Amino acid sequence: SSKMRNMEVQSTDGVAVLEDCIGFSLTKTISKVEEKLKKGVLPDCPDDDIIPSVGNEMGAEAQIRFLKAKLRVTQEDLANVVFECRKMDDQNQSLETRLKDTEEENSRLQRTISVQQSQTEKYKMLSQEANKKSEGLQQEVIALEKVLQ
Repeated sequence: SSKMRNMEVQSTDGVAVLEDCIGFSLTKTISKVEEKLKKGVLPDCPDDDIIPSVGNEMGAEAQIRFLKAKLRVTQEDLANVVFECRKMDDQNQSLETRLKDTEEENSRLQRTISVQQSQTEKYKMLSQEANKKSEGLQQEVIALEKVLQ
């Protein structure tokens, strides 16, 4: 995703070109495909035909215009995909930030809960001691009342 983030689309003679593809050599690609075809590596797929069967009846300039239009559409699709990737990446970063904040808040609340639990235990012990003291004093009061009578 970071690689896609750094891609910038430029326009050259009405055709968009990705910066990462500037060093792209069409002749090398064509020669590689021709070599694979000679070796029989590439399958014969009629669905992969770039120019429809009507294209055989078109002239060279019409085929070039058709291919440029197809290239433009493909590059627009690529630009849309890059945009969506960037958008998703931004959303992902936003969610990661929210997650981090939530985890910090959770940690803070856990510490608060721990402190409150220890205080609760302390006050329970103090309450029990006070109850014992109170019972002792009540028995002392009862004993003193008996003595007075």
